[in-house]
Amino acid sequence: MTFREFFQKMNVVQECRKYGTLLWQCPQFLFLMMGLLIIVSVIASFAIGRQYIADPQITVLLILALTGVLMSIAFIITRSFEQLAEANRLKTEFISIVSHQLRSPLTNLKWGLDFLMGEGAVRNEQETSYFHILKENIGRMHELVNDLLTVSRVEQGTFPFQEKEFDLEEVIKQVLLEFRSASQASNIEIRIEGTHVPEIFNDPSLVRHVLGNLVDNAIRYAWKDESAVPAENRRKNLMVIRYRPEEQSVRVEVEDNGVGIPAHDQKFIFQKFFRSTNAVRRQTEGSGLGLFIVKSLLESTGGTIGFRSVEDKGSTFWFTLPLQPRQRHGRVEAGRTKTRGKAQHN
Repeated sequence: MTFREFFQKMNVVQECRKYGTLLWQCPQFLFLMMGLLIIVSVIASFAIGRQYIADPQITVLLILALTGVLMSIAFIITRSFEQLAEANRLKTEFISIVSHQLRSPLTNLKWGLDFLMGEGAVRNEQETSYFHILKENIGRMHELVNDLLTVSRVEQGTFPFQEKEFDLEEVIKQVLLEFRSASQASNIEIRIEGTHVPEIFNDPSLVRHVLGNLVDNAIRYAWKDESAVPAENRRKNLMVIRYRPEEQSVRVEVEDNGVGIPAHDQKFIFQKFFRSTNAVRRQTEGSGLGLFIVKSLLESTGGTIGFRSVEDKGSTFWFTLPLQPRQRHGRVEAGRTKTRGKAQHN
């Protein structure tokens, strides 16, 4: 290894970006911290040995032995973390490549199926049923591939943000329009409660994704079988969407009276691929990626997310968005200037 390569390895910020890890999880940062620990340990050992051991040679030998042990431990730990970080990076790249490669054939399958199901085609009821099953499964696979690709982009920090000013109330209406059929099929009454909020400078597609995921979850986990609902909670499925401005942000809530989340599962709810025990028991469809993606996207734009839930009574998920743009590698301010410039020009 040349001196140039060595100093490049010691560039903590660059290495952390390479592995896509936080600072305190970066192997090079751990190496520096372990080096600092070794120096402190050697100085402390020397001070203690000088005070309690008469023979200076024994003190030196003890210090050398301690230094050797600590350096070996530091090397093993740092090397292990480096291998884990590299494996995680390769895994993320692999998922990204595979997701890209799967999208094209899935899209072709969807188009081919739409053509076969087009108007004028004559087929019996059984064939039509099979085509609908194929379409449903292709849609499910397409959704999973999109989720995996989004996770990959979020972890690599390459998710495309396109900030501009938009009306939150319009976005809420658009999302509910997309889920109208699904909510009606699940017999869910939807209410909107909110006060006027000023226009937000953020990515409207991101907000649609976040709100759509929460609405989709509320529909998925609504009571489907009335006989399964506890007698004391038996009532019409209900979803309430609330929004209101706060000091420096806007808060949006999605409340439902569905199956809720068991208390012992709630601390894991934002982890990748996690599904609550009642979701598995009820065989509810889902990949366990939605809430992880939502949390990651919100945090990347300065937002927050939280929830409260009681099993068999329902859940309320809420998130906040800053009213003012958050600086993100110079892109936000540039986007804001461009958008407002257009508004003034028009």
